[in-house]
Amino acid sequence: MEHEHTNRLINEKSPYLLQHAHNPVDWYPWGEEAFTKAKQENKPIFLSVGYSTCHWCHVMEHESFENDKVAEVMNKFYVNIKVDQEENPGVDKFYMTFIQLTSGGGGWPMSVFLTPDLQPFFGGTYFPPDDRYGRPGFKSLLTRIAQIWMASPDKLINSGKSTVAQLKAYSEAKPEGDSSKATDPWSLAETTYEHFASSFDTQYGGFGKAPKFPTPVQLMFLLDYYGYHYKKEQGEKALDMVLYTLDKIHRGGIHDHIGSGFHRYSTDQKWHVPHFEKMLYDQAQLISIYSRAYQITKNESYANVARDIVQYVARDLQHKEGAFYAAEDADSLPNDQATKKLEGAFCVWEAQEIIDILGDQYAAVISYFYGIESQGNVDPAQDPHGELEGKNVLMQMHSEQETIDKFGLTKDQFNDILKQSNEKLWQHRLHQRPKPHRDDKILTSWNGLMISGLSQAGRIINEPEFISLAKRTATFIRANMYNTETGVLIRSFREGPSTIEGFLDDYSYLIQGLIDLYEATFDDQWIQWAYSLQEKQNEQFYDKDGGGYFNVNSEDKSILVRMKEEQDGAEPSGNAISVRNLIRLSTLLQKETSAYTKISQDTIESFYTELNKFPFAMPAFMSSFLLFAKGIKEVVVIGSDSYKANEFVRIVYQDYTPHLLLVRLDATQGQKDKNNNNFLCEQNSVFQDLIMKESTAAEAYICENFACGLPITNVEELKSNIIVSNNIHSNE
Repeated sequence: MEHEHTNRLINEKSPYLLQHAHNPVDWYPWGEEAFTKAKQENKPIFLSVGYSTCHWCHVMEHESFENDKVAEVMNKFYVNIKVDQEENPGVDKFYMTFIQLTSGGGGWPMSVFLTPDLQPFFGGTYFPPDDRYGRPGFKSLLTRIAQIWMASPDKLINSGKSTVAQLKAYSEAKPEGDSSKATDPWSLAETTYEHFASSFDTQYGGFGKAPKFPTPVQLMFLLDYYGYHYKKEQGEKALDMVLYTLDKIHRGGIHDHIGSGFHRYSTDQKWHVPHFEKMLYDQAQLISIYSRAYQITKNESYANVARDIVQYVARDLQHKEGAFYAAEDADSLPNDQATKKLEGAFCVWEAQEIIDILGDQYAAVISYFYGIESQGNVDPAQDPHGELEGKNVLMQMHSEQETIDKFGLTKDQFNDILKQSNEKLWQHRLHQRPKPHRDDKILTSWNGLMISGLSQAGRIINEPEFISLAKRTATFIRANMYNTETGVLIRSFREGPSTIEGFLDDYSYLIQGLIDLYEATFDDQWIQWAYSLQEKQNEQFYDKDGGGYFNVNSEDKSILVRMKEEQDGAEPSGNAISVRNLIRLSTLLQKETSAYTKISQDTIESFYTELNKFPFAMPAFMSSFLLFAKGIKEVVVIGSDSYKANEFVRIVYQDYTPHLLLVRLDATQGQKDKNNNNFLCEQNSVFQDLIMKESTAAEAYICENFACGLPITNVEELKSNIIVSNNIHSNE
């Protein structure tokens, strides 16, 4: 329901804020105008944080923010501020920490009451409009807090001050005891592995019970744990857990078999009925993991899933000039005549529809394969609002072989039926059903993850087009979301760049993406930009006193306490990725070795307490700690015989080695650029020496601990040398 009323959000670019621009609530965006009004009128602030594809955010908007009576109370007694969690994660992180510490839970929409000085004194997540089950509804809450504020504001102001003091103490808490006490990364890695092994779902894959998320960060740690060959039996089991989970989720309903890509999570333990929204960060990280699964197993099905995800993002989330949009909503209209959006409407099927579209013969095969039932295949327990009654969520209920056997088909016949049927169903969805809302803002951080995924998949499964997509994305960000004069990144772009500067994850994920892009292209410009960004990140976010990186920059005075993130969520922590970036850059750019190594070491040590208490909550950090302990294995390929050099590169990428870094130098190019611009050779004297040898044949060098072995001229010799030096204890 749209109101005649428009509020200040109408001038914003965020799709989430624009969704609320026609509410009768007099919303303000986060900023000085709202803060000044609250101080001048001595009113508390009501802060509401969410994102555009968040189901319960839509519910609270519809129940409360579109309600004239609720809006009247909000406008009379409060200054109301709306924040897009994805656009301004710094605001979200600070107040979410408050909610988690005071209520033990958190989530979106987040609803927080603040003093005019932005100090939080009360909050929660979703509030229903009216009192229910003895719990106050949103309207009662608004009225009660307004009464307390008018009667005794000092009480709430003091509560806010004391809360901020506690949050400050919490964020600045130093490690207990002697933080220089050595922490053994390998035993912590074992603890982390054991935690995942004990919570592993041996029947359905993944960890724990419903709801179940794909947890790419945890899977990535397990692949690293396997890749270091630390303990063979545990490593093999870690790999098995990853592969089993990847098999289950790509066969499950969490995978969109018709429209490609992955939904955000499964509401049940079997990966069948998803929450249907699709997030860019999931697609990006799953591309990385499926490509690595292919690299380890050479099983083409993993490469095909990576291709499937790329097909989805390139088709449905790509900006015309490159770079990718944030997300697609779970809810959509079931048809053009409908007025109410339903969850999953774009993706689910009635049995009769399948017959009508495919005809009896194909429908029988497809219905058996995907588990389609005449009454629908969704357990009512997974459908609390009755939106999926009589509907089917497609999931591979029977294997290809079972289907082939049941219908007496050849493999080629089955593949042909599947391909044709999937295409017909996709065309039906595309042309007969309204598409879900797409959040078309471009976030630097998530695009950084995407550059990594595309670069890795491109080189591992030999898809040059993926590398082109990664290059276009990096080029778009540099042209549109980067200030070349100040070196500062911008957080988001939609119809032009936003005014919000980048956060730690914008820098760290993009730097990681650029290093991965260098390894896919061997183009120095990406390392040169990664280095500039790392310098800017150190200047703006690094804690020189305590080690580690804050998540907001030093200039942002609206965040009362700068927090540090070490735990992973749906994405890895910015500190974990920063440690990894510093280690890789210090190896590539020799002159920065001591400074970058020191920062990475201090960052690891600043989180010793957390690492010792709950390493399993920090799997990405654990991976970085292992990389720090093991050191980089650098393979340098040099020479102008491009055929042979490419053979060397191909051999290096055949196996998964977590601490590997590949450099490709062209001797003739080096000569030409001796006094010109060859960034890596200028920075690294080892590379300079190798270039000066002016060898025309192709050679490879394995370099560890800043020293290189003898030149290798034979592909088989390179292969055996990499395998030998991969053993975890080989260089101890």
